[in-house]
Amino acid sequence: MLENPVSSSLVADSNRLNFLPTYFGGELMLIGEMLVYQTADELCPDYKGGYWLFHELSNGGFYMAPAFDAPVRISVAGNYFDDVMSPDAAGVVISLFAINKLISAMCWQHDVDALIDRYHFLRAFASEHAEAALIFAAID
Repeated sequence: MLENPVSSSLVADSNRLNFLPTYFGGELMLIGEMLVYQTADELCPDYKGGYWLFHELSNGGFYMAPAFDAPVRISVAGNYFDDVMSPDAAGVVISLFAINKLISAMCWQHDVDALIDRYHFLRAFASEHAEAALIFAAID
């Protein structure tokens, strides 16, 4: 039996205000958003801020991606990864790192089971992404 592939849908402008509380939870939404931007700053040497696109996944996951027109350089010192990828793939990498940081930082203070699930939902999407090899090289 074949499972359906995980699909991504861009969140409409009219629904952006609901995105962060829905996926990070009301108590952690500002911390989660800040961690995404901080992680982008850490992993993207050329990152200087900008508009972000919000994506919902058909399996219940989510991610944020920078709305750039050009490929994004991702550099992960911890595993010697340094390469360029699409802004969408970079968003998946950045979101995976940020969600993981949030889970680690908040696991003693909050119930993070939903975030753990969403991390795995995003990882499942990443495994089907056109740039899966780059994404996994960056996060592993």
